[in-house]
Amino acid sequence: QVQLVESGGGSVQSGGSLTLSCAASGYTYRDYCMGWFRQAPGKEREAVAVRHSIGSPQYADFVKGRFTISQDNGMNTFDLQMTNLNPEDTAIYYCASSHWSVPGTCPFQAADFTYWGQGTQVTVSA
Repeated sequence: QVQLVESGGGSVQSGGSLTLSCAASGYTYRDYCMGWFRQAPGKEREAVAVRHSIGSPQYADFVKGRFTISQDNGMNTFDLQMTNLNPEDTAIYYCASSHWSVPGTCPFQAADFTYWGQGTQVTVSA
């Protein structure tokens, strides 16, 4: 059973930075997608960044140039480094993963991901 546990959320001022980490365990396959999603109050869950275990990252337009998704295979963790944060980035952030046999690309919809962490709050004040 795959388990994902996020850490690293918190409160920062506009222009600040945070790094979220997702510790993954229980993988039994090599080809998978990992991703970070977020959900603000009253809004739908949206993709922030996704990445295939064998591929390049894909980012939502609203975070390009500010956020970076990375993976540490040795530690079975994947991170989301967030810079130049603004109040519109305030949300609960979730890491997610799913087996995906097509290498190089990942889906950008929450419905396509099977496993989810519990979420971590990110609050950005003006």
